[in-house]
Amino acid sequence: MILVTGATGLVGSHLVLQLVSQNLQVRALFRKEEARKRVLQVFSFYEKPDLYDKIEWVQADILDVPSLEAVFENVDQVYHCAALISFDPKDEEKLRKANIEGTANIVNLCIDFGVKKLCHVSSIAALGDLKDFESVTTEETEWNPEVHHNDYAISKYGAEMEVWRGHQEGLQVVVVNPGVILGPVFWTEGSGEIYDRVRKGLVFYTKGGSGFVTVDDVVNSMINLMQSEINGERFILVSETITYQDLTCLIAEKLKVNLPKIQAKKWMTELAWRLDYLLALFGKKRTLSKSMARTLHTIEYYDNSKVKKNTGTEFVKIADYLNG
Repeated sequence: MILVTGATGLVGSHLVLQLVSQNLQVRALFRKEEARKRVLQVFSFYEKPDLYDKIEWVQADILDVPSLEAVFENVDQVYHCAALISFDPKDEEKLRKANIEGTANIVNLCIDFGVKKLCHVSSIAALGDLKDFESVTTEETEWNPEVHHNDYAISKYGAEMEVWRGHQEGLQVVVVNPGVILGPVFWTEGSGEIYDRVRKGLVFYTKGGSGFVTVDDVVNSMINLMQSEINGERFILVSETITYQDLTCLIAEKLKVNLPKIQAKKWMTELAWRLDYLLALFGKKRTLSKSMARTLHTIEYYDNSKVKKNTGTEFVKIADYLNG
């Protein structure tokens, strides 16, 4: 039996679809009934709605250990996809509980129930910090606690520490660090917000950039790693670095809407995050933090050679994916 946490999210929903397509037994966690409807939409998007009924759904919360204990019966493998994504400083405590405490619970139960292997979905946000003479982030790049990190990054790094602690206690693990994940159906949440903003008429663009990857490449890499003998390793899952300008233009062309035309200068985003902060004082949810605003002007590069070498993964180019 394979257990998938966070099965109603972008990665989790595509993962359970791929697993049941391989006739594997899948037990999937969900918290709210309405969230499962999104998974059915994913199955329908790929014209495989009949496979949805092959999933064994269990309602549980990764922060509620008693509700999880029955879930782990007869489980051989666990894919831990559940996580909270937020860049709002007000969510610091929620991030720590969901991402660190929640992962610790999963790791502990994996050990207690003799799970054979765990795949933890981390993030490029949890990777290390480049030194002045470095330009490309690898799996070996060291985390520098003296460098400023946002709360989300800290929580994902802390979650990884729980996974490595479990590995030291004998649990077989693999960790994947995906870039910004692009995929269908989840158009208005997470990375899907990019599509929504462009669709509504995004005017501004920046010259910064980051590592992007398709959800299919993430899921296929995870499954390949779990079905291999690889243990105690982490893998960057990034197809390529692409600028935010190029990405938004590609999406705009696909959606047949106007392309962003005005470059947002640094002083503009500095002003924008301060305005966002002031509006948050009156109840508006933060959408642009100080660190996010500055990241918009930075281009980050990632080395994906390790996963290519170990699994034979050939990443789909982002332009090909969006134009497909």
